[in-house]
Amino acid sequence: MSEKVRILKAAGTVGICTLLSRVLGLVRDMIIALVFGAGLETDAFFVAFRIPNLFRRFVGEGSLTVAFVPVFTRFLEDHTREEGRRFVGSSFYFFSSILLLLTLLGVLLSPILVRIIAPGFAGEALPLTVGLTRSLFPYLFFIGLVALSMGILNSVRHFTAPALAPAWLNISIIASSLFLTPYLDEPVYALAIGVVAGGVVQLAFQFPFLRRYGLLPDLRAPFMDERVKEVAILMLPSIVGISVHQLNILVTTYFASMLPSGSVSYLYYADRLVEFPLGVFGIALSTAILPTISIQSARDDWDGFRDSISHGLRFTAFISIPSTVGFMILGPSIIGLLFERGEFTPQDTSATALALFYYSIGLFAFSGVKILASAFYALKDMKTPVRVAALSLITNAISAPILMGPMGHAGLALATSIASVVNFTVLFYLLRRRIEGVDIAGYLASTGKALASSLVMGGGIYLMALSGIPGDGVWDGLVVLFYVLFGVLLYLSSSYVLKSEELTLLKELLRKGL
Repeated sequence: MSEKVRILKAAGTVGICTLLSRVLGLVRDMIIALVFGAGLETDAFFVAFRIPNLFRRFVGEGSLTVAFVPVFTRFLEDHTREEGRRFVGSSFYFFSSILLLLTLLGVLLSPILVRIIAPGFAGEALPLTVGLTRSLFPYLFFIGLVALSMGILNSVRHFTAPALAPAWLNISIIASSLFLTPYLDEPVYALAIGVVAGGVVQLAFQFPFLRRYGLLPDLRAPFMDERVKEVAILMLPSIVGISVHQLNILVTTYFASMLPSGSVSYLYYADRLVEFPLGVFGIALSTAILPTISIQSARDDWDGFRDSISHGLRFTAFISIPSTVGFMILGPSIIGLLFERGEFTPQDTSATALALFYYSIGLFAFSGVKILASAFYALKDMKTPVRVAALSLITNAISAPILMGPMGHAGLALATSIASVVNFTVLFYLLRRRIEGVDIAGYLASTGKALASSLVMGGGIYLMALSGIPGDGVWDGLVVLFYVLFGVLLYLSSSYVLKSEELTLLKELLRKGL
């Protein structure tokens, strides 16, 4: 099996598991929209949830996983699983203490954190957000250890359990929303209970798989050893880089808190839809590719390294560009179908669709940055993504207030997309300077074919929908599904005519079986 197909097979496994999680995530968001709508309570919860999520990125899959995988992958090349267990044990001891300290500090400092992140919140919104933030911080401890488990399992090329973990979080939030809300004085706290319980379940879900690979933590391991120090040192620039990325999100939240009530929620729901293809394909591919290119880097297989990166970038374009066109055309119908019921009004649908349109512009860059950053991580170069992410933060911080004036919350979505395009372009340029031979011509050719096929797809959908696309009800849902399937068929047919290499690889993968 070629390395291209091997990576795609792993990405397919992650993608299928992530697809399940994303579908459950959509169900979760539909239920939140049904029960709470888009107003003060959801604004408070989304801001509160964003704060421990920010710290999760600092010490979780955003930095810990990407620092751990290259080190542990190389370690297992030369050591036994028993030695691997001691490495894992030391890692659990060390990072558990860090996570516990951060959790306690987060609970104590919640009022300050909320005032920094959402300065526009006042009156009833402020104490509610602070209380929710304190309730949500224990989630950080559990999800941080989930990220460590994810790094361990990904290092041995097991992707299923880590990719399925978020599904348990969504199930927990759904259950809490449906069954706990009627019994609480503040119903929105049911969401916080669901989040924390989901973190516990996600961690417990990883342990049987760690046992299967003989990598359960060795409790006799020392608190710290040289390899754990190496991971911690690699994490430092990675944390700075992730903090810059998260600051981009916080810039958006900061300005959105100054806009009319509901703006934070509109951006949240739109971002969740953009994350659907991003998670199923972009993040899945970057997750699958990191162990492979880490091994290729360790073995000085630079031809394989370049080929893997070029292939990953082309495939993200193959998926993200038609997703962008689809969201632009069908966005209002998809949002109306998923969310417009209960407390979620037609005005909320229109406002969310506007944010989705401008978020979609940057989807190819959101996905591509994941691949490019993984390339630098495999080279143990954490500093370059940090510097480039800082540039994107400056771009966002300048663009957001300028665009927010005439465009409102939609301007914040556009500023985020512009910043991501800057991030992608500069990373691509620097990687080509670092590793000569990264195939820009092949990438541009694949992107051109994907764009041409996407325009054919978009034109076909638009012509079929001239009479107006329904947005709610069972029958209307089938109509929207038909348009989506019709668009996919048009895109694949156009890709076949244009002889897209990515379509050929997909056919080979399906022939061999996921």
